Amino acid sequence: MSSNSPSVTSAQNSPNLAMLIPMLAAIVAITPLAIDMYLPAMSAIADSYSTHVTTVQQSLSIYLAGYALGMLTFGPLADRFGRRPLVIFGLSGFTLISFFISITANIELFLALRFAQAFIGAAATVVVPGYIKEVYGDNTAKGMSYVSLIMMLAPLLAPSVGSLILEVGEWPLIFLSQSCYAIFLLLLVIFKLKMPSDKAKDARSNKSFLNAYKTVLSRQGVKLNISCGVLTSFAFFCYLTASPFIYMEVFDLDKTLFSILFSTNVGALMLANILNSRIVGRFGSNRMLFAATVFATLAAAGLLLVNLLGLSYHFTVAMLIPLMGCLGVMSVNADAIVLMKFKQETGTATAVIGTLRFGFGSLAGPLLAFFYTGTAVPFSAMMLLSVMLVMGCLLFQRTQPRN
Repeated sequence: MSSNSPSVTSAQNSPNLAMLIPMLAAIVAITPLAIDMYLPAMSAIADSYSTHVTTVQQSLSIYLAGYALGMLTFGPLADRFGRRPLVIFGLSGFTLISFFISITANIELFLALRFAQAFIGAAATVVVPGYIKEVYGDNTAKGMSYVSLIMMLAPLLAPSVGSLILEVGEWPLIFLSQSCYAIFLLLLVIFKLKMPSDKAKDARSNKSFLNAYKTVLSRQGVKLNISCGVLTSFAFFCYLTASPFIYMEVFDLDKTLFSILFSTNVGALMLANILNSRIVGRFGSNRMLFAATVFATLAAAGLLLVNLLGLSYHFTVAMLIPLMGCLGVMSVNADAIVLMKFKQETGTATAVIGTLRFGFGSLAGPLLAFFYTGTAVPFSAMMLLSVMLVMGCLLFQRTQPRN
């Protein structure tokens, strides 16, 4: 604990702390912006390349694969060579590749560049939790709540921004705007992101690539807490994948009402992060994670019950709002608990968490399709199963001996 104190204290006394959290959130936001901004333009992209829209849709899966591989690659490198060089490299690469995407002449190169955009962009985002831990120390969950709160605006606004760009120009402007966004962040990082750890070479890991991962995965209690975060993320992906179908097909709601309800759930996530940031310092991440899991289990059980009974969409909404809020609290605290177990391997730990979350999250769509019944029951059951498994991990962890 004491080994972290000087860094934390000096970081908190840093004059640029007021802009540090928004800056870190903006860096992480390049991922949802790159994923969601071009969604309204998929048909236009397909037309410009004289290909089918399903081919363009593959670029989303390709991006997620590139991002996961990028995190695995750059996480240990950040621990070894420092966070600042990785942020500068990632944002520089993201800037250039986003520009090249805007002038790409064929669909094959477009898909390849989307992979490269995600892969190199991961170098910038994988270091952010490490910076948060440096600033907040034992209150890492509080800092992560702030970042999550700001970052949630990106996926909420990105499709609308993409649609607005299409109103004034062609789809390449979307990727050109992403390039400009990254340039702005790059300049901000160069002149404003100056943390104590960037100069403290003794705080860096000297482990090899594979040994860094071995250290993370062998640390006591880490696998169970990573499992909690991964299962929570899987529940998120279930909601993201199924919500358009549930609201617009099962309950026959129009797009406007769906957008309102979707925004309401995002609002619940944001409110939960505000609440967590205010009280996690008093109760601790372990208690917050357990309490949120208890309430999430009750809400998820209620969600399954109202859909088994075939009740109106009002009851589904009433169960989803507290459930999504609880998932938000579970996510940031599970990640914070893992990060607090490491001093030099935070980048590697972040890479493990991010890769597993994206990997298991990608299973939500195929599983929902496999258990398809035309109702909201499979979706509700998978949400409940996810949070019950989190509870199982937490209860099992309590039976394990402590160091």
